[in-house]
Amino acid sequence: MAYALVALGFVLALNASGAVNFAHGGLVVLGGAAAVLADMWTGLPAPLLLPLVAVALGLAGVVTARVAILPLLHRPPEATFVATIALAAVIEQGLMLGLGGAPRSAPPIAGSGEQPWAIVIVGVILIAAVWFLLERTQTGRRMRAVAADRYMARAAGIAVDRYIVLSLALAGALAGVAGQLLGHQFLVVPTDGGGHMLRAYIAVALGGWGSVPGAVLGALGIGVFETFVSAWLGDAWASAALYIAVLVVLSLRPQGLFGEPAGRRA
Repeated sequence: MAYALVALGFVLALNASGAVNFAHGGLVVLGGAAAVLADMWTGLPAPLLLPLVAVALGLAGVVTARVAILPLLHRPPEATFVATIALAAVIEQGLMLGLGGAPRSAPPIAGSGEQPWAIVIVGVILIAAVWFLLERTQTGRRMRAVAADRYMARAAGIAVDRYIVLSLALAGALAGVAGQLLGHQFLVVPTDGGGHMLRAYIAVALGGWGSVPGAVLGALGIGVFETFVSAWLGDAWASAALYIAVLVVLSLRPQGLFGEPAGRRA
């Protein structure tokens, strides 16, 4: 479920900007680090830290949009790739300086036996809230219009830049919450951003490029697959088996499990 939150934020940023945000994995780690530091400084219960982390990473998403997305909106996607990769490196090096190389543990939001269920509940609530926003509100409809065609949305009078920033803020908030949840289960390591980014990328590719439900289901599939294969064969084999499974699925269905063939989209 935490992977699903990461993938959901990733696909929202992808659809809004039209390019991959390679800093998204770094924002996940930054969320875990924010939870660690907020716990040290405030001593608040971990459930109360979740909204604080979400707001902080939402602001980080706004900075990402203003620094690495909007200035390059009319440039080739490769320019955004380079800018967000540079931003990811800045986040990683900043966390190395701030936290050091030693892994840190984010505070759990529930007791040891209840933490997994708490993660599931938080994930379900947030995914349902994003679905409601996108499908049942005027703001969400405008966000989807921008994701579908920025030029047509602008011609219809929609403030495109505003909704791109909003999408990146929402993506950052989801990444932050996922970072706090994963930061307790797997610790907060400054160099883990690439791993989170890779899983989000795989989830979107499996689910169908740009498909929001596909990204969520793809991430859930990755989590279930890793859990069962890891319990059966071990962590190293689980990672290898995941990449093999991805190659098999994409060779049989290049558009992903829930994507449409290119000819049908045209």
